[in-house]
Amino acid sequence: MESVRAVLVDIDGVLTVSWRPLPGAVEALREIREAGYAVLLVTNTTSRTRASIAGTLADTGFPVSAEDVLTAPAATAAHLAAHAPGARCALLNSGDIAADLEGVPLVDPADGDAVPDVVLLGGAGPEFGYEALDRAFGQVQRGARLVAMHRNLYWRTAEGLRLDSGAFLAGLERAARVEAEITGKPARAFFEAALSRLGVGAGEAVMVGDDVESDVLAAQRAGITGVLVRTGKFQPEALDAADGTPDHVVDSFADVPALLRDWARRR
Repeated sequence: MESVRAVLVDIDGVLTVSWRPLPGAVEALREIREAGYAVLLVTNTTSRTRASIAGTLADTGFPVSAEDVLTAPAATAAHLAAHAPGARCALLNSGDIAADLEGVPLVDPADGDAVPDVVLLGGAGPEFGYEALDRAFGQVQRGARLVAMHRNLYWRTAEGLRLDSGAFLAGLERAARVEAEITGKPARAFFEAALSRLGVGAGEAVMVGDDVESDVLAAQRAGITGVLVRTGKFQPEALDAADGTPDHVVDSFADVPALLRDWARRR
């Protein structure tokens, strides 16, 4: 590992659960920033904009602003601008994220028989019913590209695990015989965008997450050191079945400052 200059941090399940800070998380993030590390919060959350996320976190004590957050919707907007400029997108998502999809032409998914250029899947919620998914299936069959912001199967809330859009995406891909373009984690391009935002190389960055596949191993495949926390959606059986081994596993984000200090001493 090179000298660490930047820390990428997942939000849900690492810093918060149901937007309530996990024990020691506020203090740990503050300590990391005061030690001089660049910090970027990288999240597949699709129910809120960057500004809303930053505001909620700041209200609970986290030292962050909107510029410190990279969301899957923001990465999606950049991806579409580069690879499908002007494409008309039918968005299936739970939450208002239009501000993070600036420049993306959104159309009414149920607008007559017109086929959009792109069927765009965000995060799951009540909107992911049979009618909406069947309509998306038909549009993809008739030529629309399938783009998804992530493949997350579930996430952790104060009431327990909740099903996410990755579970629906798997069925849609299989039924339509297509593979979706993924724009958030675990896409390599998402991590590369995060590194570019901070101006650091992969060997100078650490990724802290609670999803062993989408957060940690995906980051490691991009050359970033991975740290898995045993909070949020972490499950021992998921770690045992993972397609690789995290570089480090710690109990919580509160343990990360000590890990960084240990690395600094070794260098």
